[in-house]
Amino acid sequence: MRALSYNQLSQSWFFRYKLYHLPFWFLYHYISWVITWGNPVAVLQTIVILPYTLKYSFYVIFQALAVYFNLYFLIPRYLEKSRFTPYILYLLLTILFATFCIAGGYYFSAFVSGKTIQELFGESACYYQFLGNALPSTMASMTLAMSIKLTKSWIQTRNRQQLLEKEKLETELKFLKNQFNPHFLFNTINSIFFLIHKNPDMASNSLAKFSELLRYQLYECNDQQIPLGREIAYLENFIELERLRQNNNVTVTVDIESGYSDHLGIAPFIVMTFVENAFKHVSKDSDRPNWIRIKLALEGQQLNLVVSNSTTFSQHQEAVHYGGIGLKNVQRRLDLLYPGQYELDIQQDKMSFNVALRLKLTEIAQAATLQVA
Repeated sequence: MRALSYNQLSQSWFFRYKLYHLPFWFLYHYISWVITWGNPVAVLQTIVILPYTLKYSFYVIFQALAVYFNLYFLIPRYLEKSRFTPYILYLLLTILFATFCIAGGYYFSAFVSGKTIQELFGESACYYQFLGNALPSTMASMTLAMSIKLTKSWIQTRNRQQLLEKEKLETELKFLKNQFNPHFLFNTINSIFFLIHKNPDMASNSLAKFSELLRYQLYECNDQQIPLGREIAYLENFIELERLRQNNNVTVTVDIESGYSDHLGIAPFIVMTFVENAFKHVSKDSDRPNWIRIKLALEGQQLNLVVSNSTTFSQHQEAVHYGGIGLKNVQRRLDLLYPGQYELDIQQDKMSFNVALRLKLTEIAQAATLQVA
């Protein structure tokens, strides 16, 4: 084991036994005496002149001992374990012991000076007067120390709880996002596999689009928020990929405003999930039109998304009972990332499935400081 230097040993001793608290106790008693006497100069002269310094030292030493005995022995052993009766009993005994010791300091000061109590502290000085001075002072010291200790413990507990809640939410968000990515990859790979047999040229084009989407997933969307324009570009690539594999009897209508700037941020995959769900559950009937309608617009900092698709009765029942992994995830992510900042309206009947999302976005510069509530 590496030997410690003299300075390191001194610092270890200094902080281990809380010797840095001594200046606090001297200052505390000085201020309390100034408040009692009303004369800071007279108090200063009293505490630096023997034998009055001895009396002052008795206040400092025995009240500090009583405080630390309470904080580091009585509270952990009795109060924190809800043993209130023995705690109160031992606390009262501690206060009385410190009070009697401080009162004894008056007599010790007189003994050292070779004077009588009356000569040193006045004609009216007596033991009961000393107790009357020491008892309130000791109780005040104990109360102050406990207040500081409890306040510090409350702040530490609160900070710890906030940290645990933040870690819990971040873990949950990562889990939801990781759960969604395999879900999307599985659907997309199935689409490309379908196109390989139907149209190899389309499959090649789809594979190129898929490569762009995969690159976006792996390298460009790892932040909590990304520029809105990047998310829209990803959405448009996804729609083009899905269009390639749809039957001719599925009409896809897309109305996305152009010119999105990157000054607004959005959580990755929030918008795309609803679009992906529409392509997944669109009807495939041969006796009636099948359609998907996507409209996305920006009003100030509010993003408005409307996604609807035709559906069959069996798909309607499936959506009612299972809801879809993607939709459950995105609803949970909205609750975590945008509490009170979004409106989500999902309506479904036997013929259609409709989603309307109104989401208040933040400046991309504020994305790093977005708080999870």
